[in-house]
Amino acid sequence: MSSAEVELSSAGMRRKRMSHEEWRALPEDLHAEWVNGWAVWPVSPPTFGHGKGQFQLSVLLATAFPGLTGATESFTSMPGNRIRLPDVALVANEPDGDTIIDPPVLVAEVLSPSTQGQDLVTKAHEYAGAGVEHYWILDPMQRRLEVFDLVDGGWVSQAVLDHEHPADTINVGEHGSVDVDVRTLLPGRSDG
Repeated sequence: MSSAEVELSSAGMRRKRMSHEEWRALPEDLHAEWVNGWAVWPVSPPTFGHGKGQFQLSVLLATAFPGLTGATESFTSMPGNRIRLPDVALVANEPDGDTIIDPPVLVAEVLSPSTQGQDLVTKAHEYAGAGVEHYWILDPMQRRLEVFDLVDGGWVSQAVLDHEHPADTINVGEHGSVDVDVRTLLPGRSDG
């Protein structure tokens, strides 16, 4: 891909128009999503803080909800001709192929400076439209977790965990609940 073919968006993302087949042929380490005929990927790769948050969330959720199947950065089909790569997804039924088709029970995104706007606005809207039941946003820079439930097609905040209120029990519908402490999710120094 030549740099002349790639556009830099104002949201800190790169994008290139291509067919679904061309997108599927991209190297996996690019972490590109596919949105209405565009491959979209962050300007900078995830930091250690991002990876640590993703790992800690994965371990917590896999342990707390053994009846659900979890995956990180897996192709997830969204309405409107989009394929996203959520940082963490929990599904009730493992997909037949390599793409999650049915709406995940829970999606979690770990914020990074280059993808924050996408995660807080664009993806939040898409996940709600797809029928994802629970959306967690972990911010390693602010050492904060906000948990949302889907109610009447929109997100309602269930809990905010931060330095003032670091722990709570989070309900994940019929799947049960989990005790979460943001100090355990983000131990020590975090650089986002």
